[in-house]
Amino acid sequence: MKLQLTINGAEEEIEILAPHPNCRFRWNGTEQEASVELPEPGVYSILHEGRSYDAGVERTARGLVVLIDGNRFEITVRDPRRWSRHAAGHAGSGLETLSALMPGKVVRVLISVGDTVAAGQGVLVVEAMKMQNEMKAPRAGRVVAVHAREGMTVAAGEVLATIE
Repeated sequence: MKLQLTINGAEEEIEILAPHPNCRFRWNGTEQEASVELPEPGVYSILHEGRSYDAGVERTARGLVVLIDGNRFEITVRDPRRWSRHAAGHAGSGLETLSALMPGKVVRVLISVGDTVAAGQGVLVVEAMKMQNEMKAPRAGRVVAVHAREGMTVAAGEVLATIE
């Protein structure tokens, strides 16, 4: 299955040859393999080319946000066999939640209910795997709920804030 990806604004293509746990895929014309495990919801353990990675994955209205080694990747996945308004960038209005990518501890809350935020603006800082990661607003809007507080321990997928 071929998929078209947009990763932090760059267009890529991947062909999945065999799904996990022993994944085979073609990336940039090169066939590769990776071992993929799901130790808990939203967290993937990946072994690729002799290196081990832990990836926190969160679904958003626009696609996926993946956090690997403190690096944030915003990914839109499109199956060329299907077309949807959502994949074409016409996501509807309404509420959007910001969730923890992996288990951790909230170290800073940068927003309050009623604040107006810009897309990509930092809203929370969560420490996970001994690294502090700034969580960013998935879109512009108004903060309607802040579910996190400083010092709070959060699970992967736990809702931290809601924006409308």
